[in-house]
Amino acid sequence: MHLTPAHAEGAWPLPRWIAHRGAGKKAPENTLAAFELGWRSGWRAFECDVKLSADGVPFLLHDATLERTTNGRGPAGALPWAELAQLDAGRWHSPAFAGEPLLRLDRLAAWALERGAWLNLEIKPSPGTETRTGAEVARAAGALWRAHGAGQPGGPAWPLLTSFQPAALQAAQEAAPQLPRGLLLDRLWPGCWAVARSLGCVAVVLNHRLCNAGLLAQLRSMGWCTLAYTVNDAVRAETLLGWGLDAIITDEVETLGPGRPANA
Repeated sequence: MHLTPAHAEGAWPLPRWIAHRGAGKKAPENTLAAFELGWRSGWRAFECDVKLSADGVPFLLHDATLERTTNGRGPAGALPWAELAQLDAGRWHSPAFAGEPLLRLDRLAAWALERGAWLNLEIKPSPGTETRTGAEVARAAGALWRAHGAGQPGGPAWPLLTSFQPAALQAAQEAAPQLPRGLLLDRLWPGCWAVARSLGCVAVVLNHRLCNAGLLAQLRSMGWCTLAYTVNDAVRAETLLGWGLDAIITDEVETLGPGRPANA
């Protein structure tokens, strides 16, 4: 796994290339099929979205509602896991993935830890559940990775917890302070750097359109690793890396990433 220059001597490895939601758009996002496809395509680091079922089970889904990526309806966080587990999360993408279920965090963790894959877990609360979701996702991730030796010499790297919601990151910090955290930003709002500092963030994750050489240099001088989403153009990726960006999150798992001709 590539270590960024900022962490080449440290204990927290940050990969240069991260596949968005498992395998970008080549498989139904946030499903095990997507991670399997990404892995077979040579990817070893993945981003995904984690929220809670009504009965507190951490599972993967990006949207607040079920309609776009499952055959369910309504708010995703309103249903218990037993009902969510019956939904089809693959047919919306293509017939080849019909019947693919929603993915629990514990199953993804087992898959990743068995292979040595690294994860960026975006805490994606249902509206009004920011604190609860941040705490529960962090607590679950901490226990899952600790059981496989994370935090011990030779153990796996902790996942990176990120969120647009400071309240979720604060709850994660309190529940599992050993897990690295990153603040997600789609705009530079007043006080965002002070908030990231107060949350003990090791990274900031920026919409790539916010990035320029000066900003990235400023953030590195402040001690943060920098990631950008969602970078799907090879020229843009080369520019960002040339400016000193540490890591790229991309949908283009076939044309960008480790070993791809576009990155030679």
